[in-house]
Amino acid sequence: MRSSLSSDIATEIIATYANVEHSYLLDLFSREVGYATPKVDVRAAIFRDDTILLVKERSDGFWTLPGGWADVGESPSEVVVKEVYEESGYEARATKLLAVYDRDKQGHPPFPFYVYKLFFHCELIGGSPSSSIETEAVDFFPEDALPELSIGRVTAAQITRLFQHYRQPDLPTDFD
Repeated sequence: MRSSLSSDIATEIIATYANVEHSYLLDLFSREVGYATPKVDVRAAIFRDDTILLVKERSDGFWTLPGGWADVGESPSEVVVKEVYEESGYEARATKLLAVYDRDKQGHPPFPFYVYKLFFHCELIGGSPSSSIETEAVDFFPEDALPELSIGRVTAAQITRLFQHYRQPDLPTDFD
């Protein structure tokens, strides 16, 4: 696929700020066809005794809420439950949508695609902690002792807000 001058300039700018190869971005964007729409990232907030469940990502060695990209053919709540099991070993049930955020407005590092982030409160219903092909550790952490976070996936401010939802379950869904 032949790129236009404007897409060359745009990918050069993104490559510079995201610290990735220009050719990588050109290839990445050339595979995207049709109307540009946001990708959807779903994350689970699971609490136990004033702690929150986090998983340690193998890809970067940092901690995040269990979750990942929404899959075509599954609802966001189905995907988040599946991701919790795959990444942590726990079985869960999604109970409430806590937040819908525009990733670019939340303090995450640059990313080549536009992303909406959906945060669900989930309850544990079974299973036991286990790592996976994507995760190397699973643990619960108090709000005041979070490990180093994978800020491309979740920020400390987002976790703080999720703890507020946990302590005040009648709060409405957040959105920006």
